[in-house]
Amino acid sequence: MKAFGRVATTVRSFWKTLRSPAVHLSLGFLTLGGFIAGVIFWGGFNTALEVTNTEAFCTGCHEMRDNVFEELKTTIHYNNRSGVRATCPDCHVPHNWTNKIGRKMQASKEVWGKIFGTINTREKFLDMRLTLAEHEWARLKANDSLECRNCHDYDSMDLTRQASRAAQIHRTYLATGQATCIDCHKGIAHRLPDMTGVQQGVQAVPAAHTAH
Repeated sequence: MKAFGRVATTVRSFWKTLRSPAVHLSLGFLTLGGFIAGVIFWGGFNTALEVTNTEAFCTGCHEMRDNVFEELKTTIHYNNRSGVRATCPDCHVPHNWTNKIGRKMQASKEVWGKIFGTINTREKFLDMRLTLAEHEWARLKANDSLECRNCHDYDSMDLTRQASRAAQIHRTYLATGQATCIDCHKGIAHRLPDMTGVQQGVQAVPAAHTAH
């Protein structure tokens, strides 16, 4: 009991010290110290955030590396004549900071899935594929395909260089706001899941947008 009493006394003394105002430190020093500590914390936080926005981080687990990343490698978004390549975060993480933080919070579910092996085999991945795809399609539909538009600007499209059907669709639907990119371009970077019984968008685009 005496030992417990000494510990309790020490804790109370420490807490009292923390609550007491500084006697020998100026307000300016405390303000400067708080500012420096804030800068260090913010810098560390953003550094860690950017690490999670790299393709290496996204493909660090075999679930992503052996499934969707292998599919991405066969598409024009990965390998093309111009050498401009989209990475995982370009399509799956919003560029705007506020939306990015919201997406990171959603990603906590993916950590949970990793821990409990939700898609840790090819068979499990294929079984979950339609559900996973529908979640991502719904997200892009809700934000008007924001990640697509970060790179693709409709006003800069030369419709005369598109196939007549594609140009017609872009004029009719995209320009008038009747549709958004993901409505037509499902399967643009990854293979489509089994779409049996799934309502298609304005026009389904084949899964194989391969590099030329």
